[in-house]
Amino acid sequence: MYETAQEVVLGLNPMWVSCAIFITTYALLISDIIHRTVVVMLGAGLMILTGVLNQQQAVAGVDFNTIALLTGMMIIVAITKQSGVFQYLAIWATKKVDAKPRGILLMLATVTAVLSALLDNVTTVLLIVPVTLLIVDKLELSPYPFLIAEIFASNIGGTATLIGDPPNILIGSAVGFSFMDFVRELGLVVIVIHTAMLVMLDFIWGRRLTTTEECREKVMAFEEKDAITDKRLLIQSLTVLAMVIAGFMLAEIIHLETGSIALFGATLLLLLHILGRSSKNQSKRVNGILDEVEWSTLAFFIGLFVLVHALEVNGLLAILGEGLVEFSGSDIQLTAFVTLWFSAIASAIIDNIPFVATMIPLLQSASTGLGGEEAMAPIWWALSLGACLGGNGSLIGATANVIVAGFAERAGYPIKFSRFLLIAIPIMLLSVMIATGYLYLRHFAGL
Repeated sequence: MYETAQEVVLGLNPMWVSCAIFITTYALLISDIIHRTVVVMLGAGLMILTGVLNQQQAVAGVDFNTIALLTGMMIIVAITKQSGVFQYLAIWATKKVDAKPRGILLMLATVTAVLSALLDNVTTVLLIVPVTLLIVDKLELSPYPFLIAEIFASNIGGTATLIGDPPNILIGSAVGFSFMDFVRELGLVVIVIHTAMLVMLDFIWGRRLTTTEECREKVMAFEEKDAITDKRLLIQSLTVLAMVIAGFMLAEIIHLETGSIALFGATLLLLLHILGRSSKNQSKRVNGILDEVEWSTLAFFIGLFVLVHALEVNGLLAILGEGLVEFSGSDIQLTAFVTLWFSAIASAIIDNIPFVATMIPLLQSASTGLGGEEAMAPIWWALSLGACLGGNGSLIGATANVIVAGFAERAGYPIKFSRFLLIAIPIMLLSVMIATGYLYLRHFAGL
């Protein structure tokens, strides 16, 4: 526990001031009246200006491993995508099923899930959705089934790894779970959930997706090799990406944090990208890549860390943690299932990133009453599964959903909130029920 920052404005109780600022910030986030980064940074600034935190405490609350990991992966993906490899994969997957719409739906969803696990789900939809719109346009089909399938696949696939979905990055960094911990713990259940999702979507849309032979021939005429614009960059990017993922897998052995691995990999790829170029060209390339980094997202995370840290420093999360222990009667199994379902429902209503950022210190404060850090493992996995899978519950449940909806609207096919809910809620409930069964068998059945 930190010492009191300074005299809080007007002599008010710092706990209530921090709570009021936090609730107001959340309300503005949900309303979407002001850009979320501005809202969160404003809230974080008010925590300092009102005296709830001092600047040193605010900086101490920022998880720089998470910031480094996000920055590194953003740079790596920004360079890699210039090679055209992601467009190659989308066209290759489409041609593998002879451009049959039913097969394309399943293949593009699976490619999205795999890339979401290896990169991250937000980046994946940014890369896959434009190609999907091009393909379905040639097939003269509605893009709705394909885009909605990719939303679900991105959130499900991202659940499988440390880097796949921002909530997992937050959990892994805070608790110390490694890349391989996520793969070992969640990989199998993600495959089962993804398969169940494909079966459900195929039942809903599969047989109704038809096109003409002429349209299929147009798509089959695409040459995937033409998507590769820079073979040298392709080799460099895939090599560095493989090294970074290997580094994540070996992080416990080599005693390096994932943020350091990602940043070093990004720097190495930047070096290869500018090597042998003139000074002017080097500056242009470096600046161009750094322009691709989502600085607003990083600022959002920093502000979020400060906001949540204020609640922790001033004791509110400790009180809520004690309440959770009392409610569950220190029962780990009950707490895990409550966490799973509460996280899923909450993440369908609000963005899962700020929700998880708030839940992590709350659960940490309750850990002693629940049996200590080792006993908490099922609860952390429940939080990950609930937050990531719950993101499929509505159009605003996860950042990837909002991005796909934006692409669809610009293409002239806006995804209606209510229309999305009709499919999203059954998919989310099915996913969370499978996750509930998995958690029980994995941690509580004694098998």
